[in-house]
Amino acid sequence: MHIVLVEPEIPPNTGNIARTCAATASHLHLVGPLGFSIDDRYLKRAGLDYWHLVPVHVYNSFPEFLSANPGRRLLFFCAKAKMSYADIAYQPNDFLVFGSETKGLSPEILGSFPENWLRIPMKEGARSLNLSNAVAVVIYEALRQHSYPGLR
Repeated sequence: MHIVLVEPEIPPNTGNIARTCAATASHLHLVGPLGFSIDDRYLKRAGLDYWHLVPVHVYNSFPEFLSANPGRRLLFFCAKAKMSYADIAYQPNDFLVFGSETKGLSPEILGSFPENWLRIPMKEGARSLNLSNAVAVVIYEALRQHSYPGLR
């Protein structure tokens, strides 16, 4: 599986997501502009000693990401979606795309893929989950559907 973070802003969130990627044998794709340096000490500390287990791919922009990954199934997570993340069948090489902590995914990105929006159900009035929690919820559902391949 592939986790894609578009313009992440908070280093510890990205570090925590890297730990989740390490634990789930998932690739981490960081799409800029990033709100931090990938050498940031908070990013490294949150990822602890898991960084060597994570294939990390960095792109300067979303168009660059798309060019580098043609033909991939992209699933976009946003509060505006009608379909729940639990209501689809995940494929082993899906790209799970999440927006920044403060802005989410841009209308331009979402507008290009309107059929691929998914949401995590929440209580009315709750704006969003923490990004690292949202990623964990989704990746574990996707892997559960395939009996956690390669995990013990």
